[in-house]
Amino acid sequence: MENRFQTAIFHLSLKFLLFNSLMFFCGAVHAQVKTPQQKADSLVNAYENHLKDDSAKLVIVKQAYKQFMKLKNFDKSEAYVNKTIALANKINQRKYVADAYYNLGLFYHGFANYLKAEGNYYKAIEVYAAMNNLDMVGGTYLNLGALYNGIPDYAKALEANQKAIPIYMELKNDGDLASCYVNVAEIYQSLNQQVEAYNYLQKALKVFGVGNESNRGLAVVYSMLGSTFIQASETELTKLGVASNQKYNKALEYLIKGLKVAEDLKDASVLGPIHQDLGTVYEATGTQELALKSYLKAIAYNNKQDDKSYYAISLLALSDFYFKENEYKKATDLLLEALKIAQEHKLLEVQRNAYQKLSLIEEKQGNFNQSLNYYRSYISFKDQIFNKEKENEITRRQLQLDFTIKENDYQLKQKMTDVELQRQVFLARQQQQQLTLRKQELALSDKEKSLQRITFLKRQSDLENEKNALDEQRLLALLAKAEKEKEIDLKSNELRINKNVNTFLVVLATVLFLSGAFVFYTQRKTARLNRMVSEQKRELENLSKVKDTIFSVVSHDMRSPVNSLISFIQLLEEGNISQDELTRYAGNLKNTLGYTSSMMENLLNWASSQMQGFEPIIEKFDIQLCIQEVINSMLTIANQKSIIIQNNIPSGTLCLADMNMTSLIVRNLISNAIKFTPNNGVIELNSIKDGKKVKISIMDNGIGMPTEQVVNFNTSTHLETGKSTYGTNKEKGTGIGLILCKTFTKMMNGSLQANSRLNSGSVFTLSLPKAV
Repeated sequence: MENRFQTAIFHLSLKFLLFNSLMFFCGAVHAQVKTPQQKADSLVNAYENHLKDDSAKLVIVKQAYKQFMKLKNFDKSEAYVNKTIALANKINQRKYVADAYYNLGLFYHGFANYLKAEGNYYKAIEVYAAMNNLDMVGGTYLNLGALYNGIPDYAKALEANQKAIPIYMELKNDGDLASCYVNVAEIYQSLNQQVEAYNYLQKALKVFGVGNESNRGLAVVYSMLGSTFIQASETELTKLGVASNQKYNKALEYLIKGLKVAEDLKDASVLGPIHQDLGTVYEATGTQELALKSYLKAIAYNNKQDDKSYYAISLLALSDFYFKENEYKKATDLLLEALKIAQEHKLLEVQRNAYQKLSLIEEKQGNFNQSLNYYRSYISFKDQIFNKEKENEITRRQLQLDFTIKENDYQLKQKMTDVELQRQVFLARQQQQQLTLRKQELALSDKEKSLQRITFLKRQSDLENEKNALDEQRLLALLAKAEKEKEIDLKSNELRINKNVNTFLVVLATVLFLSGAFVFYTQRKTARLNRMVSEQKRELENLSKVKDTIFSVVSHDMRSPVNSLISFIQLLEEGNISQDELTRYAGNLKNTLGYTSSMMENLLNWASSQMQGFEPIIEKFDIQLCIQEVINSMLTIANQKSIIIQNNIPSGTLCLADMNMTSLIVRNLISNAIKFTPNNGVIELNSIKDGKKVKISIMDNGIGMPTEQVVNFNTSTHLETGKSTYGTNKEKGTGIGLILCKTFTKMMNGSLQANSRLNSGSVFTLSLPKAV
């Protein structure tokens, strides 16, 4: 989406001047853009001036042949492909050799030069196979399949696709494997062998997966399965185990499945053919209203495609429907529209069928002259299609002949090896004869020199005469030059004035453009600074709230332990206390001071994290050892409630983080788990590797948390201190442990998420970067 902005309103005259100046400037820039031919010439110059045979020169010559291909220059394209192959072989860059053959094959394929395309494809396959680049070998075979299908030569098309199938099986490339199956099924459909087509479509269906309802390939397979049943004969239906009266029901079943997938994907290229086949099914089953709706939808979707042949075919289908309904006016309009599309895109079959149907309609209406004209056009296009099919047959035979010639050439080379010695003897005799002839040539050389001397003198005389004639012409040219120089001086003065005016306009346009750019940049910078200030303001406000809450916690929670300690000291001074009471008070005071110590430690750690310049020390360490040390330090607290802590994290689980921060986070999370887990509970620690992250989960079977608290905690911007809550044995918390965990996790480029329900336990998941 374009970035849009507003500027201050200029005076009308200034805006008009700015517009015209910028238009002049843009025109000048546009005039400097190189044409495709200029780009090609530039690449040729770069190639010829690059004297060193290296990879840089290889890149240049590759770009050159690609540019000539864009210009449709066949001779230059092939010449620079050969240069690329020669240079690539010289510096041992086989990939460039294979790519050159492949691109040249693709180039000739696009212009229906099947012979040259086939030859280059096979050369590419040979080099790719030597490089063990199976993916490109399979892709080239798919191109060969398309080439043979375009002739059409279904036998070779089938062979090419079947060669690609084991390659994609070996590569475990399910997408291209399924495409091969679909291609083979399409070939069998073209051969009207619906059973074989059905079998390959079922294979493709298994690869795409029925459960994957968002796959375009799945929609195509369902569409083709529906078409298979529409075209299947009674014999084929019997082989497929389908009764003849269930033919259209089976087709409808698959088409509806394909329609659902295609509608979810909003893919017009699949929706058009599906609706057209649905129209055929509904028409065959007598539901004319549904058939009409399907044909109209097919036309709407096919009209959106770049390939207008689908649109023209769908127009013919609907016209045939109207013809059967005796609505000749509507049928004629559709046929004329299809004919227009077919003429624009040279669709011979569509033109033939349209003229045939128009002839029938005119005959039905009694317009026999017009019907005859349309019928003549129909015959004309029928003949053109027949001639084209003959050309395709010639091409098929040429391909077969080319293969035969290659085989004979190979056998001839083998035979030539047997007569190599005889050829060497013959060459030796020839050399002896050449020495004898050389002696005779030396004898004649003196005579030739004498003749050359005479010729030279004659030529010298002719040159002298020519020189005199040129001197005369030079004098006449000087007179003409003097007159022209006067005219040039006058024009030079005009050009100088025009150049000064143009220079002034260019400078003015540049100044105005730079001024506008400066204003735009200043506004953008101001807006960016305002956003930064607003964000910093929000962060400071949130931090201020957190600090206010922390001071409130400190002022409240520090008062009670200090008062308890003062009271206990007073009792000790008075001495009016028994040993049992002393032990009980000391235990309570110990628990209170332990909570206070934990709270102060968390407060100090949080305060350190807020100090400017405080950064975590990121290092690689085994998180299993780190967590085990934390568990060992907390076993005493866990044993007091008979809680079992299970460390299921495998040894050697490495992460990139601050080890001390990680220990503090895990300690707080385990401490909370012990606090809110009843006696005889279990706490489990597990880990999984998820892409570039290591996820550590701390799971307990305690009392859990309310949904609202979980949602607030999982909010990325949540930095509020929690309310101090008593544990299952009335243990008191600090209220800031989780905010500390979340702060440290964010500083280490990690994340912390909670998943909990009341009375169902809690799971805290700590995600940290994984060490490679």
